Amino acid sequence: MTTGVPNQTEIETITAILKNYRVVAVVGLSSDPARPSYRVAEYLQEHGYRIIPVNPSCQNILGERCYPSLKEIPFPVEVVDIFRKVDAIPAIVEEAIQIRAKAVWMQLELVEPESAQKAREAGLQVVMDHCLKVEHIRLSGTENL
Repeated sequence: MTTGVPNQTEIETITAILKNYRVVAVVGLSSDPARPSYRVAEYLQEHGYRIIPVNPSCQNILGERCYPSLKEIPFPVEVVDIFRKVDAIPAIVEEAIQIRAKAVWMQLELVEPESAQKAREAGLQVVMDHCLKVEHIRLSGTENL
């Protein structure tokens, strides 16, 4: 786990993702406004990112159509933001590679080094154990975003 403060390499990757990509598939996005996935997706949406909910149990979240899996999304996805248990990550990363996403983001407390390595080898940028919303807030006060 990280200390919550990204190292220089992580900062560079995080900054590049937040600056260059705007279409974020949120895997495991909950329709419950009290859940962290909802709050993160809502924040990103409010800051100009297109949110694509991936949740087979819902039709719509935050005004966006839900998809049961990454492979069902009929347009390009840039960032795959994961809010699922660690044991689900390998399959999600495999789908992210198949759909040619640009980055995989594993939220706080999600660390899966083998999947991260596989994603990097396929050319994807990877962030583990950091919150997309927290990092956007941290970096938005700088000239980096």
